[in-house]
Amino acid sequence: MTDSVEARLAELGLTLPVAAAPVAAYVPVVEAGGLAHVSGQLPFIDGALVKGRLGEDVSTEEGYAAARACGLMLLAQLKAALGSLDRVERIVKLGAFINSTGDYIDQPKVANGVSELMVAVFGDAGKHARSAVGVPVLPLGAAVEVDAIVAIKA
Repeated sequence: MTDSVEARLAELGLTLPVAAAPVAAYVPVVEAGGLAHVSGQLPFIDGALVKGRLGEDVSTEEGYAAARACGLMLLAQLKAALGSLDRVERIVKLGAFINSTGDYIDQPKVANGVSELMVAVFGDAGKHARSAVGVPVLPLGAAVEVDAIVAIKA
């Protein structure tokens, strides 16, 4: 039976990717004290990693789409770890890391890609605290990386 969050994803025309395997010595999700801590997820669109630097060779719009793709991978990791996205009680905090030049200042606009996705999927429970930080480089040359803290139901 399809759970309600998956029904909402279908209404939005969204399909979750296959949860990516870790690329180093960590696990994708750790459940502790009623929270799921989701490791940083990279942006894959049509199976390809979105690479590059905002303010150099990636536009703000492309960065927004990359952040949204990170959000879909966050959801895929949560579903794999929790068994059902209906266990998500609330998105507590997102950390968005944007590979950007020193003079690029639109990190919040890029991070809106993942933030707006969470609100579209979870409604008020998708509203969250957030950091949007410019960094000089990300793993594998990714344009964006997003991690999360999520309150979960037992």
